[in-house]
Amino acid sequence: MSESPSFEALYRELEETVHRLEAGDLSLDDSLALYGRATTLAEQCNTLLDRAELRVRQVTAPPGGELAAEPFAVSQGN
Repeated sequence: MSESPSFEALYRELEETVHRLEAGDLSLDDSLALYGRATTLAEQCNTLLDRAELRVRQVTAPPGGELAAEPFAVSQGN
């Protein structure tokens, strides 16, 4: 039984795939294959992020209270 790739590994492969697509110099078939792979990788990354968000919500749920979704605060660097 093999272990699923980590988010970081999937994201790294997605970045590399996008860079190859942006660089060009590919045949149409190669471009389509890479685009398909990038789409799959993006879906896998989104699934892992959704699972992580669910875990955070479960951990931060108030005992005996109702869950209320609150947006994560994103700090913007200056």
